[in-house]
Amino acid sequence: MTTVDATTDLDAAVEAAAAALREGRLVVVPTDTVYGVAADAFNPIGTQAVFGAKRRDRKAPLPVLVRSPKQVLGLVTAMPDAANNLMAAYWPGPLTIVVRSEPHLVWDLGESEGTVAVRMPFDDVTLAIIRVVGPLAVTSANLSGNPAATTARLARGQLGDAVDVYVDAGPRTDTTASTIVDLTRAEPAILRSGPLDDDEVLGVARGDIDAHSVTPFSLPSHDSPQPPADTGADSAAEVPTDQDPVAASAEAPEAPAGSDAQRPDPAAQPATSSERPAPSSRHVARDHRARDAGTHRTGDW
Repeated sequence: MTTVDATTDLDAAVEAAAAALREGRLVVVPTDTVYGVAADAFNPIGTQAVFGAKRRDRKAPLPVLVRSPKQVLGLVTAMPDAANNLMAAYWPGPLTIVVRSEPHLVWDLGESEGTVAVRMPFDDVTLAIIRVVGPLAVTSANLSGNPAATTARLARGQLGDAVDVYVDAGPRTDTTASTIVDLTRAEPAILRSGPLDDDEVLGVARGDIDAHSVTPFSLPSHDSPQPPADTGADSAAEVPTDQDPVAASAEAPEAPAGSDAQRPDPAAQPATSSERPAPSSRHVARDHRARDAGTHRTGDW
């Protein structure tokens, strides 16, 4: 069990986290809200370990964090127009979308009924880790039912040796849970209200409101370093983590752990949006002109 300080050496922190994640071990990461416990989304050993470490019911599947809208293309059967609208308006930021997952992906995120909850967090450190490892299965770094951790130390106090690497990037101050939108229905639906205006979100999803006319969402300043290039938790401190939005795939053919068959090939997907550099978490608002252009339960992401 190791703690690495991302505020003094981001590269070393990313390297330590990536090495652990690739071996199926768990890493606690900072996000734009609270600290999260992460596993490589395509390593079943790691994702199963998340359930064990948190004492979490598999009926509450794990959400997935990505570093750009382009990464979502490899995770879904089709990209709804509503998803493109919402990602252009609110990512990176406090919006989780629930979409139909690609059925042939081999991953184990819990009992999801063929859906996945996806978000692009607004946090430099976690986006840098995702850049190296790929999509992460992340949920708040606490025992299920306990308050979410706003520091690496608090996360360590709850999860202890179950986590291999704790990435410390200072305290998190914004614990408001993300807005969750279900895009698997005939019409977009709010599963959980969050910091975004529900009517505006639905208007953007339907195309009634231009995504690029949306006022940028303000975020608190965290003293984390800036990576060269994109998990966040969306959890309120008092929200139990066994109520995460549905996030995973349905039954999928087996493949050896760590094999290429488990991972989507972004190069094989149509590039409908360009990847943007990760935003600095020192900034208190996004510039929306620079944006790129996932039975559901609500919960901590």
